[in-house]
Amino acid sequence: MKPRLQFDPAAAVAHVRDRDPVMDALAGRVGPFALQLQPARSLFEALLRSIVYQQLHAKAAGTIHGRVRAVLAGRGGLRPEALARTPDAALRAAGLSANKLRAARDLAAKCQAGTVPALAEARRLSDDELLARLTAVRGIGPWTVHMLLIFYLGRPDVMPTGDFAIRLAFRRAYARRRDPTPAAILRHARRWQPYRTVASWYLWRSLDQH
Repeated sequence: MKPRLQFDPAAAVAHVRDRDPVMDALAGRVGPFALQLQPARSLFEALLRSIVYQQLHAKAAGTIHGRVRAVLAGRGGLRPEALARTPDAALRAAGLSANKLRAARDLAAKCQAGTVPALAEARRLSDDELLARLTAVRGIGPWTVHMLLIFYLGRPDVMPTGDFAIRLAFRRAYARRRDPTPAAILRHARRWQPYRTVASWYLWRSLDQH
């Protein structure tokens, strides 16, 4: 099923622009809101991709991810059960480091145990509930969950203050002399609620203009 935003983008953009003149000007420069959601058949699939891509250049990560997918395809596909029965040697040969292999194993185990919910259940859970459950997986931190909430689930009110690009864009947009703390960004972002995802997207896109 094609992923869909969980909010009305026109109303969300109007809300953010109406409550913050700096964001209003920034949105005017960037142009229409155009968040593109990533397809995924399960949280296992999305989080496995996140684990593979961590701390790697996109091209190298894409190559390794493709090899891992090919290995799992011969054992039942992108499913936790398939990864659980795949030997370490096959996954290491595909390019997974020892740390990423341990994270992938933990992800598969927590999917099978129900800690990581099925996609249908995830859509019913709150952002905070998903954050608590998914960060229980080795190698999955708040930043990864925030990216999943925005780019896979299309949630409306995510503020990823742990993202370096968000902090840089905020500093530039609001002419701050020092790097803003996460707490400072969250305080300012109260005016954007319940559509902080929209403000985050505009902050990211503002960097394209530099």
